[in-house]
Amino acid sequence: MDRNTSILNLIITTLFIMSSNFIVTADACTPKHSGPVVPTTPLVTFLERIQETALQTYGHKGFDPKLYVDLSLKQNLSTTVEAFEKLPRTENGSVSVEELSGFVEKYLGGAAEDLVYVLPVDFVDEPQDFLSNVKSPEVKAWALEVHKLWKNLSRKVSGRVLEKPDFYTLLPLKNPVMIPGSRFREVYYWDSYWVIRGLLASKMYETAKGIVYNLISLIDDYGHVLNGARAYYTNRSQPPLLSSMVTDIYNRTGDKDLVIKSLPALLKEHDFWNSGMHKVIIQDSQGTNHTLNRYYAMWNQPRPESSTTDEETASKLSNKCAKTQLYRELASAAESGWDFSTRWMRNESDLATLATTSIIPVDLNAFILKMELDITSLSNAIGDATTAERYREVAEARQKAMNSILWNAEMQQWLDYWLSDSNLSKEVYTWSSSSQNRKLFASNFIPLWVQLFNSDVKMVDEVVQSLQNSGLVCPAGIATSLTNSGQQWDYPNGWAPLQHMIVEGLVRSRSEQARCVAKDIAMSWIRTNYVTYKKTGAMHEKYDVENCGGYGGGGEYEPQTGFGWSNGVVLALLEEFGWPKDLKIDCPQTRNTKL
Repeated sequence: MDRNTSILNLIITTLFIMSSNFIVTADACTPKHSGPVVPTTPLVTFLERIQETALQTYGHKGFDPKLYVDLSLKQNLSTTVEAFEKLPRTENGSVSVEELSGFVEKYLGGAAEDLVYVLPVDFVDEPQDFLSNVKSPEVKAWALEVHKLWKNLSRKVSGRVLEKPDFYTLLPLKNPVMIPGSRFREVYYWDSYWVIRGLLASKMYETAKGIVYNLISLIDDYGHVLNGARAYYTNRSQPPLLSSMVTDIYNRTGDKDLVIKSLPALLKEHDFWNSGMHKVIIQDSQGTNHTLNRYYAMWNQPRPESSTTDEETASKLSNKCAKTQLYRELASAAESGWDFSTRWMRNESDLATLATTSIIPVDLNAFILKMELDITSLSNAIGDATTAERYREVAEARQKAMNSILWNAEMQQWLDYWLSDSNLSKEVYTWSSSSQNRKLFASNFIPLWVQLFNSDVKMVDEVVQSLQNSGLVCPAGIATSLTNSGQQWDYPNGWAPLQHMIVEGLVRSRSEQARCVAKDIAMSWIRTNYVTYKKTGAMHEKYDVENCGGYGGGGEYEPQTGFGWSNGVVLALLEEFGWPKDLKIDCPQTRNTKL
């Protein structure tokens, strides 16, 4: 067998494994370190080598590791690997700038070449009755500018990817997509929910449905919605919001065909989150067992899109098993969407102390509860009473579990629960009040988004008071945490999804107090987005909630613009609250200066 045939067979074998959702078990150091591993592709593995070599050659300044695993092949993999192996190297193994740049230009395609621009089929410059509650001409004009950003973010998979999928890390989705923007050149799972909320405000229903059908195809192929539509994301998911997408589109369009096509995938996704390592059983103080869920990536190596960064993070650990576990924790934090935050760290100043898999997160369980309620209502919509009743019972059990394990009556909020190291090898964990994480995070209030919780007016009023006293509500929105760690999912950063879920939960309740607080937060968030846009000419991934008109920072990459979910949340909030004709939208400090 020649070398080309051998590599081709390896590629075919790997793709077969992935398409069959086959999961291999990693060598376990201890019960704590056990868990599934989904193998990656030979192309991804090779591009990680390019990434490592590029860091050695070009240095850290301006280096983005993701760029290199987004490159594609111009020739087959075996030819490309052979040429790479022949590159002249110095004594320490590095490649010169000239040699590496020449190799990349000759053998590899650009990171943005696998997706091409496409005009959305349902885009119009000014949709009929667009944001009719926005009475301010200034705000309406800006909202139309944000609406027009959908054209900038719209893509379809290039025909070249469909012809030669093994030349690309991008997965060949059938329908047009909306990318977040900047370095995020592909579809992301939970981003898509708020993109869809914005598309619904923009009356772009067909584009929204296409996004859902793309995500369903990922469930069909892999058993779950991937973190993103790349071969290196097959080993983890992201916050499960597909049912929310289907529900919101159905509520706008009445499209029962969408519901019928979506339900089998939603049931499959529910099984994914409620089996294997994602599932945890905890016995409460009354001796009752409850089932809740955690993030748990199917991976225990450096994340390919951040391989060099993860290796550097793990370099302080000398134990191989400790490194293996850290890599799983890093990938699991990425599955949470909160990458990274002190929320997942045992030591707030040390990223290497991540322990994501040891935490039962409030928000994940709220998302799965909402999934169960959505499945119930969608099943009823198409006359499937059996499925509806089953998931109604499952939802009631999860609500009880959250109230028993995560609710803290003294603080009047839900708290993440830390699994005890001494129990990690057991099938059933024993609840302890001391294992609730009493630190304040915006995620503690996400259950307000779920109807089973926001319909209880007394509870909502108590939680609202807790939110107002938390210190998280800042001049320009809700802070992610109270810890300024330098990580991007910490103070003073505020993120569009967190604002939206909390605001929408409050406004859907029957509490007048909650609705007033929701409006104040929404107006502050809209203002800071507007002022930042006017200053920078862009919508941003995250914002500094202490400073109206300031965008966020921190984390392992430069702040990004675009930006899918920020655009979607602004349009959704303007649709909900409108904007009065005579209400100023500039920052309060600016108005004071003018006076």
